[in-house]
Order: sequence, then structure tokens, then C-alpha cells
Amino acid sequence: MERRRLAGIVLLIISAFTGTIAFRLATPAIAFYTRDVLQASMLSISIVSMSFVLARAFSSIFGGWFLERGKRLVYIGAIAMMGNAIAVQLYPLTSSWLQVAGIKLLNGFLNGLSWPMAQFVIAVATPKEIRARVTAVYFFFGSIASLLGNYVYAYTIDLGLGGQMWISSVFFVLTGLIMVASYALLYGLITPRRKETPGGEGPSLDPKRILIIASLMAVIVAFTSGEITYVYVSEALGLEKARTATLIGWAGFLSAMLSYFASWLADVRSERRMVLLTSIMAAVSPLLAAVKTAPTVFLGIFLALFAFQSFRPISRKVLASYHRSSLAIGGVNAVQNLSTFLGGMLFGFAYSLGELHGAVTLNLALLAFLPVSVALLWQSVKLKGRGK
Repeated sequence: MERRRLAGIVLLIISAFTGTIAFRLATPAIAFYTRDVLQASMLSISIVSMSFVLARAFSSIFGGWFLERGKRLVYIGAIAMMGNAIAVQLYPLTSSWLQVAGIKLLNGFLNGLSWPMAQFVIAVATPKEIRARVTAVYFFFGSIASLLGNYVYAYTIDLGLGGQMWISSVFFVLTGLIMVASYALLYGLITPRRKETPGGEGPSLDPKRILIIASLMAVIVAFTSGEITYVYVSEALGLEKARTATLIGWAGFLSAMLSYFASWLADVRSERRMVLLTSIMAAVSPLLAAVKTAPTVFLGIFLALFAFQSFRPISRKVLASYHRSSLAIGGVNAVQNLSTFLGGMLFGFAYSLGELHGAVTLNLALLAFLPVSVALLWQSVKLKGRGK
């Protein structure tokens, strides 16, 4: 790749790192603040978490639509990222979980504008033969930052929520500036919409089926998303806050590191087979996490994260070949976020069902995902590819 393209892609990968540190530091801080200081119920914490993904779902569509109006609007994503720096400063001023949920809505809207645009740009700017792997590296650096962000949270607990949010704000501003520089370098390669031609480049898998699989997978892995994960793991296993954050961070890091190999196989072997494999792992993950022992809970979280992080670059590679690629990538982000909202609310409502005690203790809220797991397996088996 020429130097200008390479520099722009590297900057976008760095933005995934800095932006995720900002987000991941804030997530456990807000989770435990809402639970311990504001005395919110598990359902209330689910609403806090899912208000973020619900807002992100709708603004993801707007991002793709904006780009089709003119690629110069890609800079809106960078501005939205910097807007998070202001939003997180409002959390220490809250006195109820409803206020926290309102700020989470704002954070979600801003993130829904910024991240799908970055994913679209890195996908279309990368040659097709290495697209899944480069996109996986982008997500992998985000996962490294997720691990570090959890450590930053653990080592800055004494600063309080206010001090932690200042650190988060600095990283949000830095991320926005990096995005601006990257978009300037890659501007000539940004093509949000192309004419559909019979012999042109097209998706290797059915885009509609990919969206269905993305939706079902996101519903299932919602139990690993946001504040609800930290509270569930801490309370189910009796772990202290800092240890909970670091262990979840390590699960995310290891799953992201291994997801690169899934992307490599998708590039050089079969995208369809990798979608089937990730679907199987996602389907069994909540069933494992429902067994209240440390090995099974963390194995379930690991499989859910590994499946989701492996599927993301493959789906972006497929949709980047669609003639309306910016809207398609914005759409898959919207579908996944809306589905995560539904899955998180299911988990929050079902949490009151309690546990089933026998040879092992089972969390009934996680067993509630079983019908969705069956539907995911059915859809992935039906997926067809070109010549695969």
C-alpha cells in the first residue's frame, strides 16, 4: 500500500486504541457508581447500559446516510467523538440512575455517528484481499485498549468518578483529532456509494442474511455488553470491583487476539465457514455463563466476545463490497446495537427470575437466551456463499 493510505489506516487503528481506552475507563466507573452510590437495581443498570446502545443504533444509520449525501461529512464523526469529552463530565453531577441513563443516550448518539464512519473508511480504504485482517487489527487494538482501560479504572479508583472522567475526556479529544488527520489522508479513497454493475465487485455472502445473523448474535452476546457485565460477574462470583474489571478486560483481550486468526481464515479460506463457527460459539456462550462457577462464567464471556469480535471484521468485509457500502456498514452497526438493546433488556427483566439450584447453580436470565441461540444456528446453517 502507498504511504499515504498506510498512514491513514494506521492512524485509524490508533484511534480505535485511544477511543476505547476512554470508553472502557468510563464503563466500570459508571457501572459501580450507579449500583453502589445511586443504589440502582439490576434492571435499572440494564436500562442505563441499553440506553447507550439504543441511541447508538439510530445514529449509526444517520452516519451512513450522511456519507451518501457527501463524503466531506465524514468529519462529523470526528467532531462527535470529541463531543463525548463534554458528555462524560456530566456523570459526576448526577443524583439518580435516570440522569445517568440520559447522559448514556447522549454518549450513544455521539458514538453511533463516529465509530461506524471509522469502520467504513478503514474497510473501503483497504485492499479486498486483506480487508478482513486489517479490520480485525483495528478491532484488536480496540480490545488491547479495553484491557488497559480496565486497568486504568482499577488503578484510578481513588481519584473518584470526577477524576476518572477527566482522564476519559482527554482520550476522547485525542481520538477525534487522530480521526481528522486520518480522514484527510484517506479522503480520496472514501466512496460511500457506487453504481451497481452486473460484473462489478459484489458481496461474497448474502448481505440480508448477514444482517439477520448479526442481529441474533448481538442479542445473545448482550450479556457481555456494558455495565451489566461488570455487576453480574462481581455479584455472581463475589469478586471485588478492580479484580472484576481486570478479568473482564483480559477476556476481551484474549478473544480479540485470537479473532485475528479467524479473520485470516476468512480472507484465505471460507467466510461462510467462519460465520458458522462464530455462530456456534455465540450460541453456547450464555449457556456456559449461566453456570455460576468462575471457569464457566469466564469461558462463556470469552466465547461470546471471541465470536462477536471475529464476526465483526468478516461482516464489514462482506458489506464493504456492497454498492451502498456506507449505508450497509451503518446499517449493520444499527442492527447490532438495537439487538444488543433487546438482549440487554431481556437479561435485565429475566434477572429477577433468580437461579436454579441442583448439581450446579444456573442463572435463569442467561438460560432465557436459548431460543435465540437456536435461531442463530439455524440462520448460519442456511447461509450460502459464492462457490463455497
